[in-house]
This record gives sequence, C-alpha cells and structure tokens, in this order.
Amino acid sequence: MYDNLEECILDLEKAGQLVRIREEVDPYLEMAAIHLRVNAAGGPALLFENVKGSKFRAVSNLFGNLERSKFIFRNTLGATQDVIALRNDPMKALKNPFKHFSSGLAASKALPLKKANNTLSGFKEIQVSDLPLIHHWPDDGGAFITLPQVYTEDPEKPGIMNSNLGMYRVQLSGNEYEINKEVGLHYQIHRGIGIHQEKAKKLGVPLKVSIFIGGPPAHTLAAVMPLPEGLSEMTFAGLIAGRRFRYSYIDGYCISLDADFVITGEVHPGETKPEGPFGDHLGYYSLIHHFPFLRVHKVFAKPNAIWPFTVVGRPPQEDTAFGDLIHGLTGHAIKQEIPGVKEVHAVDAAGVHPLLFAIGSERYTPYQIVKQPTELLTIANRILGTGHVSLAKYLFITAEEHQPLDTHREVEFLTYILERIDLHRDIHFQTNTTIDTLDYSGTGLNSGSKVVIAAYGDQKRDVCRAVPEQLKDLRDFKNPCLVMPGIVAIEGPEFVNYPQAQKELDELSLAIQTKGEMPTCPMIILCDDSSFISGSLNNFFWATFTRSNPSHDIYGVNSYTENKHWACDNMIIDARKKPHHAPPLIPDPEVEKNIEGLFLKGASLSEVKAD
Repeated sequence: MYDNLEECILDLEKAGQLVRIREEVDPYLEMAAIHLRVNAAGGPALLFENVKGSKFRAVSNLFGNLERSKFIFRNTLGATQDVIALRNDPMKALKNPFKHFSSGLAASKALPLKKANNTLSGFKEIQVSDLPLIHHWPDDGGAFITLPQVYTEDPEKPGIMNSNLGMYRVQLSGNEYEINKEVGLHYQIHRGIGIHQEKAKKLGVPLKVSIFIGGPPAHTLAAVMPLPEGLSEMTFAGLIAGRRFRYSYIDGYCISLDADFVITGEVHPGETKPEGPFGDHLGYYSLIHHFPFLRVHKVFAKPNAIWPFTVVGRPPQEDTAFGDLIHGLTGHAIKQEIPGVKEVHAVDAAGVHPLLFAIGSERYTPYQIVKQPTELLTIANRILGTGHVSLAKYLFITAEEHQPLDTHREVEFLTYILERIDLHRDIHFQTNTTIDTLDYSGTGLNSGSKVVIAAYGDQKRDVCRAVPEQLKDLRDFKNPCLVMPGIVAIEGPEFVNYPQAQKELDELSLAIQTKGEMPTCPMIILCDDSSFISGSLNNFFWATFTRSNPSHDIYGVNSYTENKHWACDNMIIDARKKPHHAPPLIPDPEVEKNIEGLFLKGASLSEVKAD
C-alpha cells in the first residue's frame, strides 16, 4: 500500500486514472467547477499542479467512483472487512479460529506507532494563507477544508487510544476569522470531538486540536468511518493502510508524521464565531451559525506536500462513491446491532440522511388474523435510534414475504410498499425531534420531525400507472405528472406560510374527494414544478425529501385523527420551496465559461468527456 499521498497519485497515473492539470487554475470557484464537471462525466482523479496564489499542488476526485476506491485499497480491503466483521460478531473467531488467524494478525499490526523524537523532520512551518484556499460555491463564506482529519483526545484520559479522528468541515477564511490566527470548526455536539470539548469545558481547560490533511488515503477514510465500538479510528487507519499510523507530539499536540499538512490549535470554552454559509451535500447552502473556532498554534507542511479536496453538492457527488465504499465495509454492522433488520439503504439522491428504505422481518405474522406491521414498528424505532441513520426524516420499511426485495431497486421497493400500505393505519409520526443540522426543512437548527411508513401484508391495490382523472382539471392545481407507479406530482400556488398552506391543502383534498375515491394513487407530491419532479427519479427523491418536514408538510385527502393516530385516504407531501429553506446551489456561469479552455484540444483535460 501507500506510505503517502504522492505514491497513491503516481499509482493512479500509471493506471490511467489520474490527469495532471498543468495550467494555472484559480482556487476561487474554478478548481471546484473543474472537479464537478469531471466527476459528473465519470472522469479521472485530478492533480492541479499550478494553483494560483499557492506553491502547493492539490488533488481531487481520488474517490470519484467505487472502482477507483477499491483500486486504491485493493491490498487491504478484504482483511479490513474481516476485522470489522469480527468486531461486530466476535463469536466467528471462536467458532473458526484458524480461518480468522490472518484477520487477528492484520489487526495486531494496525496499532499506532509513536516515534520517540519530538522533532518534525521533513516538516516546515507555514501560514494558513500559504495553503490552497479553495472557495467552492459562489455564496460560500470563505475557503474550506473538505477532507480534513480532525484529531482530539479525551481530556480525562489523554492518549491516542482514547482519541477521536473525525471529518468536520474547517473554514480557513472569511467571516470574522482572523487569517492565520483562527479557523472555524463545524461539528455536532454529540460527535466525538463535541464530547471531548464538553469534558474540557468542565475541566476549565482549552481542547487541543490537530487537523491532518493528506497522507495515505486510508487516513482520510478512517476519519469518516462509522466504526464498531472498541475499534479506534487510528487502529483502522493502520489496518486499511497496511501500515501503522505514525505519530509524535510537538508542544503537546499530536502530529501525524504521514500527513502532508498539520494545523494545530486550541478550542477555548464558550468561544464561538459565525461559520458558513457552505454548499453542502443536500444540494443547498448550510447557512451562517455560531460554532467553535480554533485558535491556531502552528501550521506545518512537508516539502512537495499535496492538498486533497473534494466538492460537495446535490448528489450524486464524489462522496457518493465514498459512501458506497464505506457501506461495503460496514454494511452488515446494522444487522448485528438490530435483530430482525435485513437491509437499510440511505437514499443518496435524497441527500442520504432525509430518506431511508429498510427491510425488516415479521416473524409473528402467522399468528395474526390480519397481516399488519408489528415487529416492523419495533425495528423502525431501533433504526431511528442508531448512529447516523437516526438523522433520517422518512423511513419506508417492509418485510419480505413471497418475493425477495432489494432497497436499491428503488421503484420496485416503493411500489411494493404503496401496493400494501393501509393509509388509515401505517403512517407513524415522531414530532419535535432531531434531524440533520444541514437540513433546513425543519423548525430550527437540528430540529424537525420523522415519519415511519411501515407496510406489510397482502396487496391491497393496483397502483396507478397514469395520472388519475381525479387529479386533472383542478382549480389552482395544475400539470399533474406521473412520477412512478402510485405517485403523482402536481403544481400548486407559491408557498406563503403554513396557515395559508393548510387552506390550500384543504381545497385540494376537497376537490379530489368531490371527484370520487382514488385508491390507486396513495401518494401525491405538491410542488412548484411537477415536470421537474417527474423528470427523473433523482429529481423526485431530492426535491421531495429535502423540501419537506413530515409533521408540517404531510397532509391527506379526507384526513382525520383517531386516538392520537393520524390517517387519510391519500397522502399528500408538500414539497414546495418555503421561505425558511436554504437556497439551492447554483454554479457561476462566468466561471463555467472560464474553465472551457481546459477541455479544448491540446489542453490538459482535452481527453476528458465533459458533461
């Protein structure tokens, strides 16, 4: 495997999976725009050799597709999967110790290696302003690090084996940050670094933070891995790299000796500054909010250091392929954690966190007179209380009976549920709860609601495969379009406020009822542009589930509440844009024109088919 980032780049180049960009490129919007275009075309990794305003090179799209990610980790992927599986199910090793001997050996070689000397041979002290200050989207608050490895230790139990390595975005410039002296940190309080900060606050001491950038690609992967309890990120980094994580301490800060860059500093109790906006993975800007910031101590770089970055935006993006790799490594973990779960799929096109599809089990159904979700509801609550999937807003869950199901065959999976759902029984809300910090569809930062749609049993209906007559020629509601079997999108008036929306939805419900029952269309999407929603499955997932808060935006035809349970004849999701929503990401047309030359004959990217 690779001892450093440059070795990986040379290997990818040799395999025809990397292109060098020789021309000078501006880190303000141009580098991001080039990355987005090449990634969308399924193109290679990119090495920017001439970054305007910086002497350092930069690389992006390393993990641009699953095949390239697997190529990078081809020598250690199998052993890593085995070790994670053993962590999830230790009985495997006891049942067949010789089979898993090599996994144990791989794990033993993965322990971090501390170097005795306290000097940074090969590192040179620099300033934040020397770095490639990459500004990704036009309305971003400044330059951000998008692939950082943020390292902290437990203030009560210091040491690398009680550390946390996480990927939390870092703002290098803009807003109120004093360049070279302060950088912003965006993270949620329940994450590892937040727990460490809270402990430091109780002790009345600042939290020491080290930010590693670059190094072997394995270290970047380690920073985002949802690992089993007891398997540290630093051990995982060594495991997937095939080489122990090498570190030392300078001025009390942990230093990765394999990183290309290291930023050290302190987070002081109670100190915050505005962070953002930032174009994020939901396809919108996350807005300005107060977050902790780092008082910069020192910044280090290796000679010929390379700055890795990615660009996030409306999926699919590079982080989609990264997520596929992670799922391949840990996909079976949730089965071990939640009995009865067969599959959980976070739908990438909806921004991952807003929408989950799941397959559970109904082991007690044979004893029921009427087949209905029972065990599925218990499983759904377990899913919504587990790790990152707890951030989901919509959970569609069912169980296999007479046919195998696959949550990744999204139209078939949703159709199966819509054919079986009892809309008087199968919709279950959780109100006033937490959602993703980056999701602005809710009632406030990190606040919103969830809904479980659990359907099981015999088929109840044939779903519509054309727009039903009841949705045609409705006053104030126009252009009904079939999205997929059983789901129709229809345009409504521009959203004003929720009281007005309630009146509009009452009118829509009454208009449909007047035309007669419509059992073949269990789901209606009220939107601003039904042609867009129905134009592709990705459009449907993205716009519907990022622009709605279940408790506020789900309505129903002939809806009613009985014994606190909400029911309806047809479910309506109001996916119109609302005033409190964050603005969507829109590229700068002038920048798009500026980068055209790089794709012309004779230029560095002339062989890349640009979308």
